[in-house]
Amino acid sequence: MLNILYQDDYLAAVDKPPGLLVHRTGLDAGETRFAVQLLRDQIGQAVWPAHRLDKGTSGVLLFALDAATASALGKAFETGEGIQKTYQAIVRGWPDDEGLIDHPLRRMPDDMRSQREEVQDAQTRYRTLERFELPLAFGGFERLRVARVELQPLTGRRHQLRRHLKHIAHPIIGDSTHGKGLLNRAVAAFLGVHRMWLHASALALKHPVSGEALRIEAGLGAEWAVWRGNRSHPAPHVSPGQPMG
Repeated sequence: MLNILYQDDYLAAVDKPPGLLVHRTGLDAGETRFAVQLLRDQIGQAVWPAHRLDKGTSGVLLFALDAATASALGKAFETGEGIQKTYQAIVRGWPDDEGLIDHPLRRMPDDMRSQREEVQDAQTRYRTLERFELPLAFGGFERLRVARVELQPLTGRRHQLRRHLKHIAHPIIGDSTHGKGLLNRAVAAFLGVHRMWLHASALALKHPVSGEALRIEAGLGAEWAVWRGNRSHPAPHVSPGQPMG
């Protein structure tokens, strides 16, 4: 069963586990479990996903419970008006304390709306919460530098966070598409956990019917504790943030 974080007559939000698709797609034709069907069967009514999370991403996933609410939410997510998404990720290296990634992104090949390439503005704010090292030799170094960061996408482009972090040379650990495969495999073997370390930790929005300000949060899963249990030589604390695990 999915962990329901919020539910009323119009909305339902769940904590999507990593590895679960939001809905059926030709890109993963072999998959048989989807968040849409699981939630529909769990609450006994039709549901409409208001946005999407990548298969490997965990965290807050919002659904509408009727077509009119789905339409209103779709417009809000398309414009980004009144929507604030917050993520946490584990990345390679030690990023700056904070910053703005302002880097246009091309539409991905399976997301083209015309025959021509389309380039879209894209901005992401980030804040480094913790810097530490793993006692894992890699790339000629005795220890691997990693960091836990908080991310707020200001635009909603496909794979935006993953592509932006690659752009600043701090790819998300476990990202098989935009990260480093050899590094991902080494870290997964060391930790004993194989996943992309990206989590949708909070979603703030105006309720499409009542106008109420909502903030829906999903804590980090239990598997995130492996970072605290295996790290060594933590760097000086950077910014206040919730402890892992």
